[in-house]
Amino acid sequence: MPLVNWFKRKFVVIAGLLTLAYLLLPNVVVTVFSFNKPKGRFNYAWQQFSTEAWKDPCGVSGLCGSLSLSLQIAFWATLGATALGTMIAFALVRYRFRARGAVSSLIFLPMAMPEVVMAASLLTLFLNMGAQLGFWTILIAHIMFCLSFVVTAVKARVMSMDPRLEQAAQDLYAGPLQTFLRVTLPIAAPGIAAGALLAFALSFDDFIITNFNAGSTVTFPMFVWGSAQRGTPVQINVIGTAMFLVAVLIVLTSMVINNRRNKQKA
Repeated sequence: MPLVNWFKRKFVVIAGLLTLAYLLLPNVVVTVFSFNKPKGRFNYAWQQFSTEAWKDPCGVSGLCGSLSLSLQIAFWATLGATALGTMIAFALVRYRFRARGAVSSLIFLPMAMPEVVMAASLLTLFLNMGAQLGFWTILIAHIMFCLSFVVTAVKARVMSMDPRLEQAAQDLYAGPLQTFLRVTLPIAAPGIAAGALLAFALSFDDFIITNFNAGSTVTFPMFVWGSAQRGTPVQINVIGTAMFLVAVLIVLTSMVINNRRNKQKA
């Protein structure tokens, strides 16, 4: 009975830890196999411990080129989607205009629509416009589907803001620009940052929409998919592990900064 009672008290914690372990298991496998030295073309079975891939992550032709291209597209798509999404979120929350409800519903359409449908629609649009498929068509497509996620994140933050703080700033003779920069923007910053990080991750990771609208351009997800057909180099695991570690570092840094701010406020 004591064991049963203990399990009941700790059930939520145990379930959470098991779920977290399940989610992180693929990352652990990728990390472990980044130190593998396969005998054949495919890095699917453990053979021998080696750090050769870590010493030369660009040893596979085209890998670092596709990685650089994906990072560039993700960076510019994040800037574009974050700027447009932030303005749209403020407009939907702060202003009343005709068809506001319809616009708000249409914003969420890319999130609900299957990617293959969106990809085929964008390809049809670009072909009808006579646009050459490549970097710019990928960038436009990524900004479009990342926009909805940014709007959702920023809108939730703006809706929770207390308008009396801005009114207090205006009572202290702060102008519109000064109020926005010193009061509104710092409060909305967490939502904007969350939307930007989400947009970057979605853009860097996207394959379906990119594959339809890339033409002869090869991004990192497309390189990984192509490599899987003829052989999986260990360097792919190295890049995946490095990206995962960078993401963890960003999260930990954010947690440390927030904890310090909370302590200073206390």
